Amino acid sequence: MISRIDLRGAALPSGAALRDLLPRAEFDVEAALERVRPICAEVRRRGTAALIDYAQQFDGVAIQQVRVDGRTLARALDELDPEVRKALEESIHRARLVHREQRRTSHTTEVVPGGTVTERWIPVERVGLYVPGGRAVYPSSVVMNVVPAQEAGVEGIAVSSPPQAEFGGRPHPTILAACALLGVDEVYAAGGAQAIAMFAYGTEECPPVNLVTGPGNIYVAAAKRLLRGRIGIDAEAGPTEIAVLADAGADPRHIAADLVSQAEHDPLAAAVLVTDSPELADAVDTELDAQVAAARHRERITEALTGRQSATVLVDGVDEGLRVVDAYAAEHLEIQTEDADAVAERVRNAGAVFVGPHAPVSLGDYCAGSNHVLPTGGCACHSSGLSVQSFLRGVQVVRYSREALAEVAGQVVALAEAEDLPAHGSAVKARFDWQVPS
Repeated sequence: MISRIDLRGAALPSGAALRDLLPRAEFDVEAALERVRPICAEVRRRGTAALIDYAQQFDGVAIQQVRVDGRTLARALDELDPEVRKALEESIHRARLVHREQRRTSHTTEVVPGGTVTERWIPVERVGLYVPGGRAVYPSSVVMNVVPAQEAGVEGIAVSSPPQAEFGGRPHPTILAACALLGVDEVYAAGGAQAIAMFAYGTEECPPVNLVTGPGNIYVAAAKRLLRGRIGIDAEAGPTEIAVLADAGADPRHIAADLVSQAEHDPLAAAVLVTDSPELADAVDTELDAQVAAARHRERITEALTGRQSATVLVDGVDEGLRVVDAYAAEHLEIQTEDADAVAERVRNAGAVFVGPHAPVSLGDYCAGSNHVLPTGGCACHSSGLSVQSFLRGVQVVRYSREALAEVAGQVVALAEAEDLPAHGSAVKARFDWQVPS
């Protein structure tokens, strides 16, 4: 079911050459740009009317307004299954514990007597949080976006999720209930590129935002790329990924279950096993056959596991396996090896690392306390997952006395002259009657 790539018996290449040997989903955001450009332009021009038309065109629903009213939010929470509510409350509690600890505090450094630089951490004023719809319902994504924004101190939080024909053109009730549970009362029934354009340009119902976060399909990613600069973005999220680094002692049933759990997201979802044990690889194949056959979404899972983005990679040892998973830079990386803690400490590139047999990725999706909005497509080698820091801006505040400026004025003038920017030096000289103090 899942293909194999054998990298044993020869020196592994480095850098891009190794990355090119590894499986990856085809996800061409650039090609989608031309599809989303006119959609974004139309939302900018026509506002809410364009969103209503796109709801009919793309979602097959007729709506009169895009914003969800407060009564609908309250009713969704009242009607939420008690067990789901309890699970969401626990997820929120654990996420708050972790994200509250991420908040930075302002810090002042005295460079010289009378000269200080303070770094202030200021929350973004207003954010738009996108929660995808479609094949699955993601109240967990409401939690993962809203909690860090709230813990950062963001004052204006708006959530958007696609309208659903089954629910009268509103987002799924569980999405609405999660918003209500978190105290978010600004919720919009808009999906895809048009939702990102709504956040960027604003409409009669939705004021524009400063930052947009949250995963979505290729058109959401393309709209983020197109509108970046007008708005800040967290990332251009691609299909979900799991990589598992395992040795002969790992349980093939656990590994197969974890690969299947991510494969059920999307036919483009990537599932990669890296191991130095052919026997484990064989056992995982056997488990996959049995588990996929019994899965509710077996067609989607089969397409993901047999796609070009999924494979078992055979290596000579754990050291080589580490090189492979660092080159792959997975969104989610599981370490199921002997001395997993020590191996995990050596990982450089991953969105999140799950250590040992009792930390499956699905725990992180819901209730570990970590955030599941993570970099995909190899971006974990340079980018981080969503956190409180995503919603904060560092602003440097410089304070210098006349004496402190006088002490360094000569150096400022010398550097200004070296860069052929004499007016820079003159700005300092002007404070000393045009004479640089000796």
